[in-house]
Amino acid sequence: MTAQPNYRSKERLLASETPVPASVSAAIVASRLNWPLMQNNLTRADLDAVIALLQQEDPKLTHGEHVLAFEEEWSRWLGVRYSVMVNSGASANLLTMTALRLLKGPGEVIVPTITWVSDIASVLQCGFTPVFVDIDPHTLGMDTRQVLQKLGPNTRAVFLTHVLGYNALTDELLDELEQRGIPLIEDVCESYGATFKGRKLGTFGLMSNFSFYYAHHLTTIEGGMISTNSEELYEMLRMLRSHGMVREAHSRNWRHSYSRRHPDLNPDFIFAYPGYNVRPTEINAVIGRSQLRRLDENNEKRRENLRIFLENLDPKKYFTEFRTEGSCSYALTLVLREPDEALCANVMLTLRAHGVEFRRGTAGGGNQLRQPYLENIVPRGIWHDYPEADHIHFYGFYIGNYPSLERQKIEQLCALLNSLSGN
Repeated sequence: MTAQPNYRSKERLLASETPVPASVSAAIVASRLNWPLMQNNLTRADLDAVIALLQQEDPKLTHGEHVLAFEEEWSRWLGVRYSVMVNSGASANLLTMTALRLLKGPGEVIVPTITWVSDIASVLQCGFTPVFVDIDPHTLGMDTRQVLQKLGPNTRAVFLTHVLGYNALTDELLDELEQRGIPLIEDVCESYGATFKGRKLGTFGLMSNFSFYYAHHLTTIEGGMISTNSEELYEMLRMLRSHGMVREAHSRNWRHSYSRRHPDLNPDFIFAYPGYNVRPTEINAVIGRSQLRRLDENNEKRRENLRIFLENLDPKKYFTEFRTEGSCSYALTLVLREPDEALCANVMLTLRAHGVEFRRGTAGGGNQLRQPYLENIVPRGIWHDYPEADHIHFYGFYIGNYPSLERQKIEQLCALLNSLSGN
């Protein structure tokens, strides 16, 4: 599955982004699948938990005991010592890169070409130089061989994204990073619950990031988490979350240390770092605690949905050889096997005609090197050096996957997709 460097009819593909024409037959409209990217991710039990909080005499709504409880419960579920909840996955990215800069200083961070924008944005915002690598089509994660080729004396970390529920780790990558003493940062926003050799993703790196946006495996409406086994990073992240304020450190020894060194300052208002205000609310945490109780069960349903989808797709038309061992599907992955503009246009037209919501380019809108925010940072046209990511950019999609999705719908959609023709 390798993209061609020149696309002769991109205009045709872009034109196919238009809505379904009025001439679509009534029979097609009547058979609409009505398939959103996410459905019923907030349950009555979640909302009742929020109502119980709000019915208290004088509820504290800024981050407090429920946030701390959710952090502790999340750490136990994941298998790490510490977690810090923030207001979004993007904020988790930002704090993680800020902490890395404070520990390691400026330099390069190796990043994927297929990821969410905030990963690369956080690298840029913290003064690092992004070094891009192409993807492995079997996982949509970074190609290990290319990562190892681009490691160097200025590498401060490898920032790896586990895309759409697939594991992107390899023994070769982990062994080489450990030997060189280069930190691994894991973005697990789309893959929590997935494993590598029986161990949850997000427990291998120095730090790991999670998002609890509405469409994710677990939602707090908006929210995110940073997990780590480092006490130093845990205290630093707690302070960075709240303006760099020392009183937010969990350790009394940490707070007293700053007070002793700065006797001229009010101990309640010592700012150790130029931090941020990215705190969550108690409402977010209450929802997260409610959702965590059924996360494993929901993830099993997602895995089964992906299995049914891939097994029923025509492997001559669509790429189906994803490495699903240990995966925890965020969305159903639909990738054309070959660059085929006519088939791609027909896929989009059919999905729209049947009310199936989708995202073209999979995670983050495809090849990040084509995005305008990188225009003055990378050479123009460099995206052609990353053919696997470019193939996903034009010929890759994801479709919603959620626990209540019916098997019949999945099989019906596969039959529709398999019936389509291309060039």
